[in-house]
Amino acid sequence: MDTAAVVFAAGAALLHVYIWVLESFRWTEPATRKTFGTSAADAEVTKPLAYNQGFYNLFLAVITVAGLVAGGARTDVGTALVLAGAGSMLAAALVLVAHDRRMVRAALTQGTFPALAVLFVLLARA
Repeated sequence: MDTAAVVFAAGAALLHVYIWVLESFRWTEPATRKTFGTSAADAEVTKPLAYNQGFYNLFLAVITVAGLVAGGARTDVGTALVLAGAGSMLAAALVLVAHDRRMVRAALTQGTFPALAVLFVLLARA
């Protein structure tokens, strides 16, 4: 797999592990609430939803890392897993901004590494 694809896919996975920590374990902390723009009251109400959403982000990171690990020995399997994981991360960022244009910054933060990973994986396969 192309070096750039590996770097951006790994970056996307690490970012989504960080998002998992924020959503699943630090959701009601003031710094996390500021990052996501939620009030203390809203954070308490949405805590179970954020916990679940955080694990979605973790699972996307795991799929992407599995693809990176498999990429050396089984390029087709590794490519498929990286595209599934990073592609889903990118799709989630697009849904975020499509739903609320004010979320452009968050979508760019969430989606840039995955977009670049997908781009470089596809370029390497061309």
